[in-house]
Amino acid sequence: MAREHRFDTHVHTSETSICGQIPGAEVSRLYKKAGYSGIVITDHFHSYFFDRFPDLSWPEKTACYLSGYHAALEEGNRIGLTVLLGMELRFPDHECDFLVYGFDETFLLENENLYGMGLEKFFQLTREKGILVFQAHPFRDGQVRANPKFLDGVEVFNGHPGHNARNHLAEDFAREHSLRRIAGSDAHFTSGIGISGIVTRKPLASMAEFTALWDQGDPKLILD
Repeated sequence: MAREHRFDTHVHTSETSICGQIPGAEVSRLYKKAGYSGIVITDHFHSYFFDRFPDLSWPEKTACYLSGYHAALEEGNRIGLTVLLGMELRFPDHECDFLVYGFDETFLLENENLYGMGLEKFFQLTREKGILVFQAHPFRDGQVRANPKFLDGVEVFNGHPGHNARNHLAEDFAREHSLRRIAGSDAHFTSGIGISGIVTRKPLASMAEFTALWDQGDPKLILD
């Protein structure tokens, strides 16, 4: 029987996410120990982070944002864990969060103030670049559902142990609007490591391989 490969789609580092409690290198070691083949670092991308550095240029701010990802990537390369770059994006008009996949560091450098665009404008920007936008935990307290026209998919299972994500409602929302489905641990601290994610038959080596998973339908999700 072929081995299955676990991949967490929603992971934070303490270098970048204010609420994160695990440094990037340790995140990679913990996921390797948990038997995962890879992770996506989705640190929070919003004004709360960037406003901390008013005197830095945009490239310098971007370097600060990527510090957690780079730490996880370096350790992942050393121990044999795939580490990919994503983000959890929030706009100023509401507290909804969006998991974004399929961009690279150059995209961030060339598009200053993405978090100020608003969902519709950002979604239009992504259409020509093969970027996927999933709403994260849309039924958590304080969240509202985004317009499905500006989403590729929905996080139907969020494993954060400190919040009630009402995952069953997110599942219903995704199916009602024929949106792609994703699941992730939303790991911020050790108790959140490896709760959820996706399962693939082959290891993933790049973000292009990750985003292509949905071309043939939803991948297998870890829902427990």
